[in-house]
Amino acid sequence: MNTQPKCLAYFDQWMDPTGAEMAAKNPGINLAFMDQAGAEDKIWETFAGAHGYQMRPSTETQRIFWPDRSFLARCPNLLAVSSAGAGYDIVDVEACTEAGILVVNQSGSNAESVAQHVIGMMLALAKQMIQSDRAMRRAERNWTRWDYKGHELTGRTVGIVGLGNVGRRVAELSKAFNMQAIAYDPYITDEDFRERGADKVNSLDELFQSADIISVNCPLTDETRGMIGAEQYALMKSSGIFITTARGFIHDETALTAAIADGRIAAAGCDVFGEEPPAHDHPLLAFDNVIVSPHNAGVTSDCNLNMAVYAVEQWGEIFAGRYPSRLQNPDAWDRYKVRFAEMFGVEPVAA
Repeated sequence: MNTQPKCLAYFDQWMDPTGAEMAAKNPGINLAFMDQAGAEDKIWETFAGAHGYQMRPSTETQRIFWPDRSFLARCPNLLAVSSAGAGYDIVDVEACTEAGILVVNQSGSNAESVAQHVIGMMLALAKQMIQSDRAMRRAERNWTRWDYKGHELTGRTVGIVGLGNVGRRVAELSKAFNMQAIAYDPYITDEDFRERGADKVNSLDELFQSADIISVNCPLTDETRGMIGAEQYALMKSSGIFITTARGFIHDETALTAAIADGRIAAAGCDVFGEEPPAHDHPLLAFDNVIVSPHNAGVTSDCNLNMAVYAVEQWGEIFAGRYPSRLQNPDAWDRYKVRFAEMFGVEPVAA
């Protein structure tokens, strides 16, 4: 086994402070701390010698340090990039694959935290907690408690867009309220649907038409960008609730604003926006029946620790010459093996 240390570069801090401490205990990893506020030439000098790049979330990373073609051109020794959490949309995956650079993420580490956030939004909106809270804080008392009559989740149908780690957990948790879970995910098998506890629907339109609550839990890709818009909102029940904890740009915010303003749907919960955080005068923020959060569905002490542990374990696999657990661009593997062998004199193994 190759024991030559590899350089792992990172900015500022890991998702949990113990991440760097755990990584430092691995004799195969030499950590290279970088300060985004520091001298840019020093940062690029570190990247030029780095074998790995442990990223921060997009909102905490300067655009110049997103792994695109221009970035990769300045990192000749780079073997792999690792996202902070499940999302890796700041990475030019095609460019990484062509260069023989692995892209890995920490999928599953945030599933419980995000799924609980979805359930929390469901309950708050269905029970009109957020609407009545805001009413009580205003000076006007031109309402009664009967104006905020909510409903239970019992017996309702949750429609899940993307039945991955988060989606399947949403399906599981919804069963505690005797809800029916249906899902649209064209990338998994019928057996996957059965194992993950949701009934399959064959189209996105069918999902929006059938569900009482929509939960968007798919990644942002070329296929999902702009996937949800006015056509889908028009199919929802007037009592329907739309919730997204996935990524901005998957849903059309202008169309959602119109659907809420016109009363075509009952409420919405948004943890993600195209611009984050959204401007204080974003039109969705004006509605009492819209609950928002600053892309923090997965920001819990539990989740942050999980992401750090997942990342450290996966870097241990990569630098030991093993196939990583959550590789997102397997087509890069053959080219990567050649580069790894040229650098360290031993070829990685797939199992």
